[in-house]
Amino acid sequence: MSLPDTAPTALAERYPTLTLDRAWARYQEVRDRLPLAPRQGACRPAASLAEVAGDYDGFLFDSFGVLNVGETAIPGAADCLGALRAAGKRFCVLTNAASYGVETALAKYARMGLDVRRSEVISSRDVAMAHLDRGVLWGAICAAEDRLGDLPGQGFDLLAPGADWARAGGFLFLSSIRWNGDLQDRLVEALKARPRPVIVGNPDLVAPREDGLSLEPGYWAHDLQDRTGIAPGYFGKPFPEAFRTALNRMGPGRYAMIGDTPQTDILGGLAAGIETILVTRHGILAGRPVAPMLEECAILPDIVMPSIGS
Repeated sequence: MSLPDTAPTALAERYPTLTLDRAWARYQEVRDRLPLAPRQGACRPAASLAEVAGDYDGFLFDSFGVLNVGETAIPGAADCLGALRAAGKRFCVLTNAASYGVETALAKYARMGLDVRRSEVISSRDVAMAHLDRGVLWGAICAAEDRLGDLPGQGFDLLAPGADWARAGGFLFLSSIRWNGDLQDRLVEALKARPRPVIVGNPDLVAPREDGLSLEPGYWAHDLQDRTGIAPGYFGKPFPEAFRTALNRMGPGRYAMIGDTPQTDILGGLAAGIETILVTRHGILAGRPVAPMLEECAILPDIVMPSIGS
């Protein structure tokens, strides 16, 4: 499998990347596999979250592109969280990062100076694990250091030396850090020979890093669906289980989903019946004219702001 329009950055030396133009086109191609948007927002402009925070009881934050880019906190993010906490606002980080568990995520936020507590993190990994069939032996596509300790049942690292792919009763896609086109071709052939369920813990096509857009499990999963006809189970934004989990934890109130990607954060928030805020300065839309892109995808947030911080 070849990758179109890969971006020539240092990031590509670690794992595959994609240009925004190709990622955007791919989101458009798979649009009918995503939830429907029951309404469109007004795209009201705001300078920062402080300008509108009083209108809400709390917020659901995306992580990449909103709080951080890769391993770097976005300027103003820490102060914004502190101000919300001081004002008694509820919030949680609803992240599609499925490569690691909550404790690892908390350590990462602490290193970046972000005051986020355990009860305030919901990852798509958690949501996917909660929906796994315990009777299936899962072959996990995961990071090398992932010990799968939160797997509710049996499974193994599909990429471990000597791993027998034929043993897998299903495939669990958590991380693309070790994945590539050759492995994708092998998985396609394995699924064609013996169809099995595929569960995807991160529906994102790409994620913003310091030097490019990394390919995420959602990209590979849609390719699998194209080539095998097997529709994976997607858990995470924009799919409903992630939002249901987050809103149940938050309790009654008026909430807004804050994210950088219309096709995941904003679409999922609209489908969940809450308001939405798109940030544009540091996420996948950074440096691009936002209005025509929103018009093209026809997913309109309630509020558009450069960043959550001032």
